[in-house]
Amino acid sequence: MRCCCCFFSNSIRIASSISSSLQRPRLTRFIIINKSNDGFIDLVKKPSFYARSHSSDPRDHRQTFLASSSLSSSSSSASSGAMRVVAAAATEAEDERVARRFWNKCRRESAVAMYTPFVVCLASGTLEMEAFRNYLAQDVHFLTAFAQAYELAEECADDDDAKVVICELRKAVVVELKMHDSFMKEWGFDPEAETTSNSATKKYIDFLLATASGKVEGGKAPVKIATPFEKTKVAAYTLGAMTPCMRLYAFLGKELQALVDPDDISHPFRRWIDNYSSDDFEASAQKTEDLLDKLSVSLTGEELGVIEKLYQQAMKLEIEFFSAQPITQKTVVPLFRMHDHAQKLFIFSDFDLTCTVHDSSAILAEVAILTAQKVSHDNDDNLPSKRSSADLRMIWDSLSKQYAEEYEQCLQSALPSVKEEEFNYNGLCEALVLVSDFEKRANSRVVESGVLKGISLEDIKRAGELLKLQDGCLGFFQNIVKNEKLGANVHLLSYCWCGDLIRSSFSSGGLDTINVHANELNYEDSISTGTIVNMMESPRDKFQAFEEILKKKNDGSSLSVYIGDSVGDLLCLLQADIGIVIGSSLSLRRLASHFGVSFVPLFSGLVKRQKEFAVSDGTTWKAPSGVLYTVSTWAEIHAFILGFENH
Repeated sequence: MRCCCCFFSNSIRIASSISSSLQRPRLTRFIIINKSNDGFIDLVKKPSFYARSHSSDPRDHRQTFLASSSLSSSSSSASSGAMRVVAAAATEAEDERVARRFWNKCRRESAVAMYTPFVVCLASGTLEMEAFRNYLAQDVHFLTAFAQAYELAEECADDDDAKVVICELRKAVVVELKMHDSFMKEWGFDPEAETTSNSATKKYIDFLLATASGKVEGGKAPVKIATPFEKTKVAAYTLGAMTPCMRLYAFLGKELQALVDPDDISHPFRRWIDNYSSDDFEASAQKTEDLLDKLSVSLTGEELGVIEKLYQQAMKLEIEFFSAQPITQKTVVPLFRMHDHAQKLFIFSDFDLTCTVHDSSAILAEVAILTAQKVSHDNDDNLPSKRSSADLRMIWDSLSKQYAEEYEQCLQSALPSVKEEEFNYNGLCEALVLVSDFEKRANSRVVESGVLKGISLEDIKRAGELLKLQDGCLGFFQNIVKNEKLGANVHLLSYCWCGDLIRSSFSSGGLDTINVHANELNYEDSISTGTIVNMMESPRDKFQAFEEILKKKNDGSSLSVYIGDSVGDLLCLLQADIGIVIGSSLSLRRLASHFGVSFVPLFSGLVKRQKEFAVSDGTTWKAPSGVLYTVSTWAEIHAFILGFENH
């Protein structure tokens, strides 16, 4: 047996233009496969800040693999470990601003805050009044410290305009404190009653006032306040510890306002929501961010790094503040708390583009092409294939074009002539028979072409170890597996041609126990024969595996969660107790909506569920027939199922 490791000596580059899913319409993201220091491929996602990307085209069929024309090997003259970016991301000008850049990096944390029991109950209007009173009392301590910090920052600022803005922001906090007094009186609480700050509130207050006094976390040593410039740095650091709180409240206010019926005056916390979703509060948050940008202009890269650490720490402490609010009522979040542990919990997930940044077929395609390059370079008759890399690429291109054209035709023929008004499960099943038959024909063409022949098992496993997963995906599964109280059964169901690629991608994160259900390549002496052991080729195959797992592993009641992103996941998503669609596959929504499937953002679905819990004793979690929940990131899934303390 010969190892094909050295064929990775050339850098590989996959440039895939992807539109961002989170409020960044012009952001372009690129997936780059690049040579790493040990000569193997590395998958790099750019940029690194939080925002899950997905194609605006159908994600479920293999156009990423199939876009083999975009898989091009780079010049062999590239130095070891060097990275050449194929295309630059088009970034909006405002994203260069410090405050906006830091907020974008904390999007994951903002999702966690939104899914805390306190916020979900508040949004639903079912939060117990005693819990809200406790929150207001703690927030008074919080805001009092805010006012003190603004005062200290004003003393440190050496710019008259900055001093004016800080003074205005401090006055706004005083107004907010008065609003809290009015809240307390409105709901029959005594605003003069003495309260002590809880541990979470105290942690943030101590952190903020220490920063405002020059004792900066994240720096190499406490800042010496000796010169006007050094004092200005302290003002910038202080704003770095305050800005995320303002932006988070504005974010939560807008999210909650979107769920409140504008004609419903009965919501008990309407005034709170109206205040933090108001234009005035948004203006204050924006003013705080503008001030942070202004104070940061003259700082060095190292000093900006300190501010970023302060920003992230403040965000973490703010989430702890929300999570620490005492909630005694029954809540729908996190799922593991309300889950009846007498029930077995099953977590199912798709793999390609649900867990991964890039489709696994694209990786296998490029490995096959580079194997051919290795064979051609060595001119060794003992190596498994003599097909040139150019010929192989032409075959991939042909398969790609044929797949894309026929997939669209298949999808079009599967759509009903008239869009269904109500959920039609049987009609959807019949439509997916066409998709299943199409997928099997496409796989047969791949096998018949012989393009997978000659790939080394060792190279496949190494590629899997370096495969980039979606942000937060690996951490979610790691926390699920190590949570013994949860006792979850975890299964990955995938069309991937090679289960070894999936297993190696998770084993690198210590997740050897995850059950993988996928196709497998046939090998002779650890070299692929080019044939596939077909075990999961279609939506029907996935659904059959899903049902068999539940039937075999379940000797009593169970709760099932399925996470997917494509047409191939539809049957499993709809039959699971909780079906979660991640990303925004146009083909998935197009087909499903024609058969009456409804898509509901997970957060709004939880708020509605919380309202139902308030008037019933039921604790079962079964989504209404034909309803799928949608999320943009794994952070939302993590926050929903495991909560903040398990992040």
